[in-house]
Amino acid sequence: MSLKVIGMARQSAKPRKQRKRLYNAPLHKLPKLMSAHLSPELREKYKRRSFPVRVGDKVKIMRGEFKGVEGKVIRVDRERQMVYIENVTIKKADGSSVNRPIHVSNVMITELNLDDPYRKQALVRGKEVEA
Repeated sequence: MSLKVIGMARQSAKPRKQRKRLYNAPLHKLPKLMSAHLSPELREKYKRRSFPVRVGDKVKIMRGEFKGVEGKVIRVDRERQMVYIENVTIKKADGSSVNRPIHVSNVMITELNLDDPYRKQALVRGKEVEA
């Protein structure tokens, strides 16, 4: 029986139960789950590997049909863990084009939107970062 101990709670290592926890996660835990890797430059600058994605961040798609495409995040769907990126669209049968959702694990943040002072503070919290 394989159990991971996180804090004081035990968590199953079974993929089925991991997915269930992810899909049924409470709303207050979803923002943390919406984290994406930082680019090597940002990783070096802020001394952290990942950070939650927000509207206005510039991201690069690392996997899938749109691999290599860079663009600004125009919408974040926390419940489905998807991000919508400008210029990433597909054509519908009726000829109209719609934004294609990309799973947050398949993107890398290349530029952060630091308009929010609380986000800027969260980025450097507990870290020695040069300005």
